[in-house]
Amino acid sequence: MSTLVGILSDTHGSLPDAAYASLADVDHIIHAGDIGNPEILRLLEGLAPTTAVLGNNDFDEYGAAVGRFAHPVIENVRFLVSHYPRDVRIGFNGCAGLAAGDPLPQVCVHGHTHIPELIFGKEARPANIMLCPGSVARPRGEFPRSLAKMLLKDGRIVATRVETLSGLPIFECGTWPES
Repeated sequence: MSTLVGILSDTHGSLPDAAYASLADVDHIIHAGDIGNPEILRLLEGLAPTTAVLGNNDFDEYGAAVGRFAHPVIENVRFLVSHYPRDVRIGFNGCAGLAAGDPLPQVCVHGHTHIPELIFGKEARPANIMLCPGSVARPRGEFPRSLAKMLLKDGRIVATRVETLSGLPIFECGTWPES
């Protein structure tokens, strides 16, 4: 049995129908901030359990469950989620999203840039993957509106991709099973 995680960011109060439809098959959702409206989280929660963080355009209207950082563990894979890229980049002195003694995440997720990014291998260390899903509402850098999906199985990251809202891959790593 595998788990499919949907990852999005920078909705800014707008969840396009295509983004909602693209997330219909996921088992868990991560929103990396700039939500823009509590209704967005209610819609996402209707699809799957949702983990979200605050962005620079969010305020406290989401309640105590949504803070600056999130550390979900999904299918035994550790995530670090924050809106700002600097808060998930782990250096010799750690990073803002980790306290002393926290286990290292396998996946670091951020938003804010509106530009999709998928870094893996040596460049992502000490994490396995550094990911920005882009933006479903306001893309930048000549990229289309996008989100990401990650397939997990038996505590491993099987495959990851950033894709357009119509499902066309922009970046990917790993091997997706045949449909």
